[in-house]
Amino acid sequence: MRNTQIEMTSMSKNSEVLVKVEGVSKKFCRDLKRSLWYGVKDISAELIGSKKNGQLRPKEFWAVDNVSFELHRGECLGLIGHNGAGKSTLLKMLNGLIKPDKGEITMKGRIGALIELGAGFNPILTGRENIYNNGAVLGFSKKEIDTKFDAIVEFAEIADFIDMPVQNYSSGMRVRLGFAVAAQMEPDVLIIDEVLAVGDMGFRIKCINEIQRMLSKAAVIFVTHSMPFVSRICNKGLLMNHGNDELQTDNIGDLIERYMAKFKTGERTIIGEKEVEIDNVMIYPSNSESLVSNSIPHGTEVNVSFELKVRSKYKYYIIRIVFFNLEQRPVLDFYSKQTEQIFMNKKSTVKMIVTAPHLYLNPGKYSLSIIVITDDQRKVLGRMDNASEFLVYSNYVSWAESYQPAKWDQVDLRD
Repeated sequence: MRNTQIEMTSMSKNSEVLVKVEGVSKKFCRDLKRSLWYGVKDISAELIGSKKNGQLRPKEFWAVDNVSFELHRGECLGLIGHNGAGKSTLLKMLNGLIKPDKGEITMKGRIGALIELGAGFNPILTGRENIYNNGAVLGFSKKEIDTKFDAIVEFAEIADFIDMPVQNYSSGMRVRLGFAVAAQMEPDVLIIDEVLAVGDMGFRIKCINEIQRMLSKAAVIFVTHSMPFVSRICNKGLLMNHGNDELQTDNIGDLIERYMAKFKTGERTIIGEKEVEIDNVMIYPSNSESLVSNSIPHGTEVNVSFELKVRSKYKYYIIRIVFFNLEQRPVLDFYSKQTEQIFMNKKSTVKMIVTAPHLYLNPGKYSLSIIVITDDQRKVLGRMDNASEFLVYSNYVSWAESYQPAKWDQVDLRD
């Protein structure tokens, strides 16, 4: 086993590799008493110079198992995975809070980290005092911190509360201050956990823009469950699964597709069963009769088909098909009345086939809901949510919910 080496010294701006992780593993014990006993044995072994046994002992498990990667200046690594995948454990090892049981971590330059709400702050000290404490830890003199102080307070938007103890701050205020300190001190390596989710939307956008500004000078490790953020700022990705490195790639589209595929959009539910019966819902490319591997290529013509029986007394009805992403945000809507299509209630089962010439949704996982409405739009007769789910895949991932081809012309102008 090799001990962790974290180099906090200053470095030349021309050096390329800022973070190097080699075969890092960390194990924990599920039983508290046994864990304390193992801890005593491990400390005793270190004191006498004995090597640790790399094997798991009873009730132990690998929280992180043999993970390796390199990160260069100007790169942003999106570290993603389900809850319990090992992301936070890996971040704590990168930040030096815990030691790996196997492997080596080498980090060069100043390290800025925002990995836990309020981490690094003394709650009984004021925001002002915490700024100076954090700056000193990063190796800045009081004079250097003085020059950055106003920018930190302005970015954090807490000027009226800067002399209040941090323990009285809201969670959003603590995140704003923590990020402002980490960013304005201009570290060589910036580590950010999902804590940004605590801030409001305006501040999150501000943080993303700041990360993009810093990328030319730093290496960033960014943990999030927001795939739009990953697609916007990350140029590398690492997908963790039960402590293992499942996928490491520069293709952010592949990364997001693999991650999305692990989640279900929800159980199929129907409202208004007495008036409407919906069955055999399918979405598939028009040139196929089924959905191959549950995936649809971006831009493909697709069919949505389903069987429908309207038992209601209403003579006419219209239909909406609404597509939702994994965050349950509506991203696409097919509306029959938009094309002046109103259907007669035949009181019998009919098969509906809806064709979209192109499906321009961004790569990811989606579900669709089918809604049957009276032709005067005053009453919903029936609705099926999560009627079908599918993946969209492409070799390109956009920042937007959808992207589509356009005609491009280059026109020469006289100088």
